[in-house]
This record gives sequence, C-alpha cells and structure tokens, in this order.
Amino acid sequence: MRPALRTVLCTVGLLLATMLFPSLARADNPIVQTIYTADPAPLVHNGRVYLYTGHDEDGSTYFTMKEWRVWSSADMVNWTDHGSPMNVATFSWASADAWAGQTVYRNGKFYWYVPVKDRASGQMAIGVGVSASPTGPFTDAIGRPLVRNGEIDPTVFTDDNGQAYLYWGNPNLWYVRLNPDMISYSGSPAQIPLTTTGFGTRTGNTSRPTLYEEGPWVYKRNGLYYNVFAAKCCSEFIGYSTAPGPTGPWTYRGTVMPTQGGSFTNHAGVIDFNGGSYFFYHNGALPGGGGFTRSVAVEKFTYNADGTIPTITMTTAGAPQVGTLNPYVRQEAETIAGESGVETEPSSEGGMNVGFIENGDYVKVKGVAFGTGAFSFTARVASGTSGGRIEVRLGSATGTLVGTCTVPGTGGWQNWTSATCPVSGATGTRDVFLRFAGGSGYLLNLNWWQFTPSGGNLLTNGTMEDGTAGWTSSGGTLSSATDVTHGGSRSLLSSGRTAAWQGPHQNVTAQLTNGKSYTTSVWVRSQSGTPSTKATLALTANGTTNYVQLTPAGAVNTGGWTRLTGTTTISWTGTLTNASFYVETAAGTDGLYIDDASFQ
Repeated sequence: MRPALRTVLCTVGLLLATMLFPSLARADNPIVQTIYTADPAPLVHNGRVYLYTGHDEDGSTYFTMKEWRVWSSADMVNWTDHGSPMNVATFSWASADAWAGQTVYRNGKFYWYVPVKDRASGQMAIGVGVSASPTGPFTDAIGRPLVRNGEIDPTVFTDDNGQAYLYWGNPNLWYVRLNPDMISYSGSPAQIPLTTTGFGTRTGNTSRPTLYEEGPWVYKRNGLYYNVFAAKCCSEFIGYSTAPGPTGPWTYRGTVMPTQGGSFTNHAGVIDFNGGSYFFYHNGALPGGGGFTRSVAVEKFTYNADGTIPTITMTTAGAPQVGTLNPYVRQEAETIAGESGVETEPSSEGGMNVGFIENGDYVKVKGVAFGTGAFSFTARVASGTSGGRIEVRLGSATGTLVGTCTVPGTGGWQNWTSATCPVSGATGTRDVFLRFAGGSGYLLNLNWWQFTPSGGNLLTNGTMEDGTAGWTSSGGTLSSATDVTHGGSRSLLSSGRTAAWQGPHQNVTAQLTNGKSYTTSVWVRSQSGTPSTKATLALTANGTTNYVQLTPAGAVNTGGWTRLTGTTTISWTGTLTNASFYVETAAGTDGLYIDDASFQ
C-alpha cells in the first residue's frame, strides 16, 4: 500500500520550493532528503559513519516522533538508508516521544540511549536499546528506564580509562557513571553546576541564567573535554564549553553555530573520520520544513591551532566527498546523495528499496568512479503497474544520457527481477543521476544497481544460452536446464556432485593480467538444500596452485536466485599455467543451477 497523500504533499512542496528557491532541489545538504530527520548522533565504526536520527512525522505541529532511523556512509556524501530498527514500541513501558538519543559501541554491542515518555509516571525517562549490529534491530536492554527524572537528551562518552559517562538534561545537566555493562550505573545521578563561567550568560530569563538549554554532546580531544550543546531557546544556537575532566569544571568557549536555518531548535554531533572533523546539526531546509519538520545536515571543519572550534555556518553544499564510489559492485538504491520525489520502504529482499517513483523523479549518487568506462547497467526492479524506464545520466537530471533500462511490470511492487541495458560514455569520475520516466502514477521500485566495466566478459557463454558451450564439470554431471532460469531461456545445472569443490568451471588462463582487479557476478540457485556457495579461481603458477575466493560465500536456496558478486585483485608469482573459474559450495554436494555469470 502506498501513502498517496504524503507523496502529493511532498510533490507540491518540492514544486513550490523549486519555484521559490531554484537551487534548493539540487542541494546536497541536508543529507537526508526522503523524510524529515532531527537530532543527529554520528558514530564511526569499521570505516563507516553510522548516523542515528529521530524522525519528524510529515505535517507535524509538535515534536511528533514515533521512531528512530539509521543511515550510514563511507564517503560523507552518499548515505544509505537502513530504515527504522527501533521505535517507541521497542520499550513496553514507554508511551510516546522518540526523541534525541545517541548510540555507542562497547562490549561487542551497540547501545542506543534514548528519551521516551514513561507510561507509568508520565515523565520523560532514559531507555537503552541494544543490538549486535550498528543497523539493528535493537531490543530493550533492561525492560525498564535506566534513569528517570523528567529530563531528556542523553549522550554517552567513554574516557580513555574505560569509564563511561551518561549525560542528559533540560533544564538541568545531569550525569552518572555507567558500569562496564553499559546498562547500569554506580552511585546516584549528579548535577553539573550550570554557572555563567561554565556555560555563558543568558539575558532576559532569570530562571535560566546560563546559555545551556539541552542536547549535550561530550567528547575528548587531545586531553581536553568538550561539551557541545544547544544554547538559549528560542531560537537556539550551538555553543560549547571545555574542561580538564569529564565532569568539569567547565569553561564556556563561545558559539559553534549561530542561530540559522528554519528550525527554532538545533542539535549537534561531532566526530573525526578519515582525517577530517565533522559537525552534524539539523535545520528546516527541506520543502515543508520548520521547527517540527527538521532535516539533518553536516559540515566539515578544522579545529583552530589552540583546540578551539571555529564558527561554523550552515551550507547547502555540505561536506566534501571522501574518496569515490565504486559502481562495479552492488550499490543499494537507497544509497543517495540527493533526490527528487522518491521515498524509501522496507524491501522483501532485505534492507530498504527506493519506491513511490513517478515520471521525472530521480536519485543522485556523487563521485562515481567509472575509470576507463562502463559496459552495462543492471538494476534490481519491481513494478505493480506496467513499469517504466531508468535513464542513466551524468552530471544532472538532464545531463548526458549514457543508457536507458526498460523496466517491465512484474506483477507486484515486491516481485523483483533484474533489468540490464548497455551503457556508453560513462568514464572518469562523475555524479550519476538515475532519472525515472514513464506514464502517470507510480512506475517502479528500485532495490539495487550495479555497472559492468568495459573490457567484456572473460567467460564464454556467460548467459548459458548456448547450453554447456565453454563450460566443463569438475565432477558430477553438467547439463543445460530450461525449466529453471534466471534470465533468458537456459541455465546450467550441476548435479550428481560428490565433493563440495565440484561444479561448473571454465579456463580463463589466457585472459588474465597479473595484478589486475576483476569483478565477478554469478546467479546461483540450489536444486535442494541451502548450501553456502561461492565463486573461486584456481591459479597454478610455477607448479603451485592457489585458490582465490572471488565472491563472499552466500546461502542459496530452491526458492529463488541469489547473486554472488565481488571484486578481487588477481596476482601470481612466476609463470601462470592454468586459471580455472568455478562455482563451489563450502560443504555438501547439493545440486546447483548457475546462470548469467560474468568475470571481467
């Protein structure tokens, strides 16, 4: 089912914004443009930035927030939507208000500290969600509030000695020392004195003499402790204080971000990533945005030589890209730098997909590194109507057209198939716009996409349309199948296997270049069972055979096709005498169907 009213409202807002502010629809900041988000809490983990946010409901006239959302990026501009892994209902004791929280990693787990309304008392309380994955799902770690005193905005900092602190508060500023389990604490909550020396002087409000308002973000850099906070409601700006220790004494240092943007609140998160420093915040910059319909944005900054934070101004450009995006591996459609008209939703194949797509909508991906060129484009698509077209354009939504994929009707919005089309002229590093075209109404859903590099498929008969031509079997029986296919009219069936390493293989010795990277893609389905399957390359040089895993192992089943894909650098020492590409299982001898294989 599709929320037509919401889409109409968004479309009207985008049209109005485009007429009044022509550059707005093309801006890369805010970084999330498919929904309203607020209260950013970034976390660096394993080479990615995970961004935890709140979700302002469309049309809100108060802080109407029912769930939290997660996003991630490896380059600070293309952000992947991981959906909502936690909501108010996660906490059985809570009744409302999925407000500003923060996630930290410790003990091999991710702990998400959030304020919610306690049903029993009617007060705001701090709950803790826990997950083994940064993208969830999260569950209630303790089944009750961790702490409850009616105040909000938790942040957690772990010092170099392993002691973790939970801070929170509006109108006060509280802390507790968390125990190593991260879900209990020692002693009682303590207040940090809000002095004008520590947090600046507010005028015109005798009950709130300091600038501190809410939203603390505490961290340590070069031995100095920083507390970045929302100051002086309303409208708020972002200020900060520093201290020699985690609980003070604090000294007010000034303004980080002045009062700006269309929201009367602001909320900061600060991280270092890949050698740069980044400041996250929210504003009301999206069409229809305001104080209750906010949007998360980010800026890159450099600390002053003395460790002070410079004044940071909101921009529509945002942070620069870190590195580039590889188009020759699978990219989730919900990895987005900018968009017009689309939204996201949970996919039946896992994760999220882009949907609610109408004629003229687009998705933008920045800094796509094509190198010497792309040969084709493949998209995982579904359509509950008659489908449409995906135009692959460079530079802008009306830029150079390098390919067009026709998407058929698939009989349902979650009935997925793959569509492939040739590409010409995609070279170098470019911004890619996937522009959608077709008739009226919703056209299609998009789950993922991937380009194939120029140079051609090194496998003979990779489509299997010529039967077993080019392929041999390392054991069992290899036959051409017509009853089960991924694309076209034929696939290969490897049956009667007596060892896990047996399967269809092909000699590619003459095609390989030492030290070059090759991308593998192969669709696999089991005849029985759910074996873990992978593509492998056997390399024999100077009499020694080594085995190179070309794709991560993936479970396959009888109910549908699984794509194995990966990019690997192939190298050897001495004279190469044999190189065999083959598909095998990690264990067992289940029969396998193979189709649409490429190695290039």
